[in-house]
Amino acid sequence: MAAGPSPEHARLICKLETIAQLSASDRQALAALPLRIKTFDENTDLVREGQRPSDCCLILDGLACRYKVLGAGQRQIMSFHLPGDIPDFMGLHLAVMDHSLGALTPGRSAYISHAALRELLAERPAIAEAFWRDVLIDAAIFREWLAGVGRRAARQRIAHLICELSVRLRALNLIEDHRFHLPVTHAELGDALGLSTVHVNRVLQDLRRDNLITLRGRTLTILDWTRLRDAGDFDAAYLHLRGHQ
Repeated sequence: MAAGPSPEHARLICKLETIAQLSASDRQALAALPLRIKTFDENTDLVREGQRPSDCCLILDGLACRYKVLGAGQRQIMSFHLPGDIPDFMGLHLAVMDHSLGALTPGRSAYISHAALRELLAERPAIAEAFWRDVLIDAAIFREWLAGVGRRAARQRIAHLICELSVRLRALNLIEDHRFHLPVTHAELGDALGLSTVHVNRVLQDLRRDNLITLRGRTLTILDWTRLRDAGDFDAAYLHLRGHQ
């Protein structure tokens, strides 16, 4: 009997199967990808702006973000990335990275050479389609974040982000009973949502006071999904998850 995928390969397969259907042979092909595994500390760069990458970074454990630092030193976080994500997949086709990928927590990543990925995508059309779908969903999330920062009030932005993370984590089987680890600081939430740290703190207090969430340390529990979803004007359709169509 053939051995199953390693836990590291299983992360990638699990993520792709949240958005696309893969055959047993496709899963075996993904499980054969050569991975170069590294550990990382929080607040370290996994990929740097201006870098000319020769491999792609798969998040195995922990939380990462895409970000840019503006001329005055202000950071804008443009997305959060969970286990199974390959946030720098565009490096397969773009010669130079135009943003950085940073770790928000300690964790592990796996690097996959561009050569191995190109060979796999050429041989496996269904896998190529799954990765292409992932890129398109990534763009959909960008659009939703842009709409939020541009037009949603602070309470809506934070409630919407909590709902998004909850749905994405649930698809990966990384959440239990509406409770999950939220290892981001108020400053990092502010960098993602265009809010001051004080404003983030005030909104989280309001959500707790309204019995929508509890936040103990870095563990967040959603107490009333329906009301939180309404507070955030949240509709999961833009995540294009299988089973949520």
